[in-house]
Amino acid sequence: MLPIFAVGSRRTLNRLKALREQAYADGASRVVTRLEAIMQSLQGKTTGQIAQLLQADRTRVHAWVVAWNAQGPEGLWEGHRSGRPPELDASAQKRLADIVGSGPVAYGLNTAVWTSPLLAQVISEEFAVDYHPGHVRQLLGKLGFSVQRPTTRLVQADPLKRRRWMRYQYPNHKKKLTPKKR
Repeated sequence: MLPIFAVGSRRTLNRLKALREQAYADGASRVVTRLEAIMQSLQGKTTGQIAQLLQADRTRVHAWVVAWNAQGPEGLWEGHRSGRPPELDASAQKRLADIVGSGPVAYGLNTAVWTSPLLAQVISEEFAVDYHPGHVRQLLGKLGFSVQRPTTRLVQADPLKRRRWMRYQYPNHKKKLTPKKR
């Protein structure tokens, strides 16, 4: 089988260097690797040599060169990564945001705080979709909601006694740095 090489000139190589610097500045490390592969191919290296140099799969390098030859630089950019489609469409997500925004009491529950398991149950009832509570947190983050965690405070404590304890007794309970023995 004949090796395949990227098509381009010396001017193309200079343009690729500029694109590589731009991709590096943007933090697109995958694109940087692809551009480096094309630059190596323009310099006469085979896909096997490039794969070894960049520690990439030879078939991927071959695909990058083919994409470069067919589409130019646009063939190397990051495309949309498919993946599993969301089970809740945009209108269902909007409805869920309305439910969460109105609160659990308005929904008819006897609690004032949403929890992930509780929301997973509501999603199951309303939309017939089962989500793990951990994924519910991710979904709420995408909808613009954040996790609210309670802080622990001594509400009934006397502020004067608390301040006195923090100043005089707490330092005695803290670990102290001991010097190293030689």
